[in-house]
Amino acid sequence: MIKTISKIFVIMIMLTSAAFAGENFTQVRASHILVKTAAEAMEIKKEIDAGGDFGYYAQRYSVCPSGQRGGDLGYFGRGQMVPEFENKAFLLPVGEVSSPVFSPFGWHIIKVTDRK
Repeated sequence: MIKTISKIFVIMIMLTSAAFAGENFTQVRASHILVKTAAEAMEIKKEIDAGGDFGYYAQRYSVCPSGQRGGDLGYFGRGQMVPEFENKAFLLPVGEVSSPVFSPFGWHIIKVTDRK
């Protein structure tokens, strides 16, 4: 019984270690488009998914000053952004564009461009 429990424990540790092995980054570089309504965010996301340029939509529609830079926020670490935004940004693979994310500032569409 103890050997079985020990084996299960070792397997759980190995699986947990493998799951977090890719998370050896401490900063994310992301761009975002910030809009006021969910409907607007969903429409922009649909356009980007259909091949639209993220930077173009950021410049045209984002209410954040970063929109003038194509939405680029630069690099940031944990604790620097509102939790809703940060959690999504740290989970997204590089190059992916998120579904709309709500925060106290409005609706964000996030694109992770790098990690380090």
